[in-house]
Amino acid sequence: MHELKVFAGNSNPALVKEICDYLKVEQGNALVSTFSDSEIRVQVNENVRGKDVFLFQSICDPVNKHLMELLLLLDALKRSSAYRITAVIPYYGYGRQDRKDQPRVPISAKLVADLIATAGADRVLTMDLHAGQIQGFFNVPVDHLYAAPVLLEYVEKRGGQDLVVVSPDAGGVERARAFAKRIPANLAIIDKRREGPNESQVMHIIGDVSGRDALLLDDMIDTAGTIAQGAKACADHGARRVWTACTHAVLSGPALERLTASKLEEVIVTNTIPLNGKERICPKLRVLSVAPLLGEAIKRIHEEESVSSLFV
Repeated sequence: MHELKVFAGNSNPALVKEICDYLKVEQGNALVSTFSDSEIRVQVNENVRGKDVFLFQSICDPVNKHLMELLLLLDALKRSSAYRITAVIPYYGYGRQDRKDQPRVPISAKLVADLIATAGADRVLTMDLHAGQIQGFFNVPVDHLYAAPVLLEYVEKRGGQDLVVVSPDAGGVERARAFAKRIPANLAIIDKRREGPNESQVMHIIGDVSGRDALLLDDMIDTAGTIAQGAKACADHGARRVWTACTHAVLSGPALERLTASKLEEVIVTNTIPLNGKERICPKLRVLSVAPLLGEAIKRIHEEESVSSLFV
């Protein structure tokens, strides 16, 4: 069997360390820095010839810098004759630009997929894509994990009175339904109309949240407009308590202020994106680790075992 190696860019060093600890391996030695003119400098400082390499990088803020680090590392590893390179991308940036929703716009998610494959990725391991169909944008195998088991374990421990899982928009109904089915809990849907980019307006709730604990479930929280307005709508409709769970804590712009001022009691997120101290600014944030889930997937891929039992 080819030796396992884990390399990483600079996007999420804490999660990489957790995964390496889980796998009981040392992180590979690679230099990832910038030249004085802000060009990215990459150098792999150890032999990877014939090795089974897993390259870890979330495409999170600063998105373009982290994307370029990923592409350059892939190229360096490919040119260093690695046996196989798996790009481990816990958060796939540009994932929301997955179709032409207006005239003369790019399909950025497809372009990024092409760049990753062309740069040298033999396969991709990712988590909670904004749209599952993005798997089909790649011309290499994709293992698509879900953070649901991690979130579900915490939700079940935390408990709640007559819990109802709420989808904050029509697009998230399938995710919320699957989550509710496993608790088990009832389902509600918020009908939302967007007024403009990063702005949303809650209209009404389909389903009953009155007197119940409402759990808003989404794949990510970006500016937190959707979640904050969804929490208000649930509270206005008589919800006993309102909390939320998501996989990717993008938390850009006014997100922290909105979450702090919202009706939410708790905001459960995972560490696919580093919070970098945001949890101290917003005490409502509760961070769960996906390291064991990703670590187990890496172990199974390396040992050529089935990963499908993790796809829940």
